[in-house]
Amino acid sequence: MSELLGPAQIRQLAGRLRVAPTKRLGQNFVHDPNTVRRIVAAAELPAGAVVVEVGPGLGSLTLGLLDQVRHLHAVEIDAVLAGALPATVAAHGGDTGRLTVHPVDALRVTAADLGAPAPTALVANLPYNVAVPVVLHLLAELPGLDSGLVMVQKEVADRLVAPPGSRTYGVPSVKLAWYAAARTAGRVPPSVFWPVPNVDSGLVAFTRRDPPPVPPGEPVDRFRRRVFAVVDAAFAQRRKTLRAALAGWAGGARLAAEILVAAGVDPGVRGEALTVAQFAAIAAAAPVAAPAAE
Repeated sequence: MSELLGPAQIRQLAGRLRVAPTKRLGQNFVHDPNTVRRIVAAAELPAGAVVVEVGPGLGSLTLGLLDQVRHLHAVEIDAVLAGALPATVAAHGGDTGRLTVHPVDALRVTAADLGAPAPTALVANLPYNVAVPVVLHLLAELPGLDSGLVMVQKEVADRLVAPPGSRTYGVPSVKLAWYAAARTAGRVPPSVFWPVPNVDSGLVAFTRRDPPPVPPGEPVDRFRRRVFAVVDAAFAQRRKTLRAALAGWAGGARLAAEILVAAGVDPGVRGEALTVAQFAAIAAAAPVAAPAAE
């Protein structure tokens, strides 16, 4: 059974490694064992799960996960922290045979980088500044990622789980909904982190589901990029009606209205009222030459 890290151990380890948390990398280390246990429990990992953890830092969550998984891929951009993680795990009773550390950028990591066994779940305390891009990148890159639990800034958590029509519904909400059904899994206070952030954190759980219907013969990834281009355009001017907001994307307000009507969407509504399936219907009704997001 792995020994979890407490506040004193976190500071001692950071001192020994001469590590100072940086805002640039969004580093806030969890030092509360009960919070780690809560995250691991909330992840509801099935037997034999292969987890990818982004930003393991000093190893708090890593130690909590290792006893519950078949294998853990730890993706850490900080070379010092990546190099020290196996020794930390070994020193606190963790099974290093279940651990592979990847000293790479999570925004650029590929399935080939991680190798076998392929991840089936994401569990991570994500850096605030890249949380949404990391989640979306990994869901796109790792098709076997069936579920996840991420800790993010509370404001970001609210956006990720927001339903259509709510004040916080926007681009992150729709893009995550393309891949998965998401739900709130709790709030985390600033006091469990070092250094202490000036905001609360939130837990977001998600379960992979099939995307909206894809036009026959079109690759899923290509269609997803087309849908995301519609989403980006709709929320770039969220106070405008879709007819106006999508004018630049469609090549004019008249063309936007025609596409919306063909998709069964009222041109006079705003983007915040639409589900991901409706955004997909708009993309499907548009000429394939319409712009696509990267």
